Amino acid sequence: MDWQIIPGNELSGRIAVPGSKSHTIRAVIAGLLSRGCSEIYAPLYSADTRSALSAAAALGAKVDESREVWKISGCGKDFASPELPVDLGNSGTTMRIITAAAALGRGEISFDGDASLRTRIMQGLLDALADLGADCRSCNGFAPLSVSGPLTGGRTKVDGTTSQFLTALLMALPLAQQNSVLELDFLNEADYVKITLDWLDRCGITVYPAENMLYYEIPGNQEYKPFSRVIPADFSTAAFPLGAGVVAGKEVRIANLDFDDLQGDKRVFDYVRAMNGDIYMADGEVVVKKSRLTGGTFDLNATPDALPVMAVLGCFAEGVTRLINVPQARLKECDRIACMSCELQKMGADITELPDGLVIRGGRQLHGAEVESYHDHRIAMALTVAALGADGAVTIADGSACEVTYPEFAADFRDLGAVIRELQD
Repeated sequence: MDWQIIPGNELSGRIAVPGSKSHTIRAVIAGLLSRGCSEIYAPLYSADTRSALSAAAALGAKVDESREVWKISGCGKDFASPELPVDLGNSGTTMRIITAAAALGRGEISFDGDASLRTRIMQGLLDALADLGADCRSCNGFAPLSVSGPLTGGRTKVDGTTSQFLTALLMALPLAQQNSVLELDFLNEADYVKITLDWLDRCGITVYPAENMLYYEIPGNQEYKPFSRVIPADFSTAAFPLGAGVVAGKEVRIANLDFDDLQGDKRVFDYVRAMNGDIYMADGEVVVKKSRLTGGTFDLNATPDALPVMAVLGCFAEGVTRLINVPQARLKECDRIACMSCELQKMGADITELPDGLVIRGGRQLHGAEVESYHDHRIAMALTVAALGADGAVTIADGSACEVTYPEFAADFRDLGAVIRELQD
């Protein structure tokens, strides 16, 4: 569904941020790998997380779901063998983690997804799984793919281009037959691995990481314990009402955020404060108001999902904003570096690509335009924020792509006063 955003209104009100996608998907896979009933409270209820839940059911977990709580009775590594490929939709996180988990079983299990999922790199993970005893087949390192085990364990070098390869192996290898050692030369997005390690600890799994997070010893033949946990709110999602507040907010309040949680994307609030954003805490909520932003240099390696909204904020800031050290942003649902540069230029931005980021020369008024979301939820939400401060209407092709991780995005922003119109074909 295409959207048209009519700028001009001051935004005011409260948004309760939904649950974390990263936490929800890890919870689902941990529930699958345990024996007994795990309870996931306040999960993110979206296309990506429901892909994870459906995949767990296809592999043999018993699932009882509502919007408030998901109950998963896991099967350890005694998986069912689906006759057809398991459809993972658009969820790259699920594809990486469940592929490694499926390699623990003895039967061949196949996975596929939509056109976007078929562009997500998998070769680094498949190579590591093959080193550790699994049989892997793929379409030149991409989905559709299949794996069969059993995953025996051992020693391998892990590609750190995306942290999801390491997360997948860390979640699967405790159930392997032997002890394992993982080594990396580098690691992007290290904070996501910290979330994984926290989940393993909560489920009674022992892993020995080196302090630099480039070496891991993993004892084999462990068992996941069932758990009960409330999913924390998603900081990567909170970045968009934060951005809307500093661009067009009279007073936008953001609820549900736990700044003690391990999500690296909470750093976005520090980035915006460094840009002179008007942000403060009141009654346990973050309050954001329209601000005169200033540019700066931001290393986004730990927070690649922040690149789209930070690129937008750079357009509204005085001076130059440099977003650096985030090459993995080119490997998401689309090449977010190239796509954000292209679409913001359509709106009048002065923006230049770097191999690993963007340079934005701010202070120019954005204008109305027809732009593309590339079927990428974070680009759709970021361009909506850009439209709120533009001079003239902005049409976003497939604006509803944001529903992959934030189904209530349009409704929540309308409640703040944004004018978002759905355009019929």
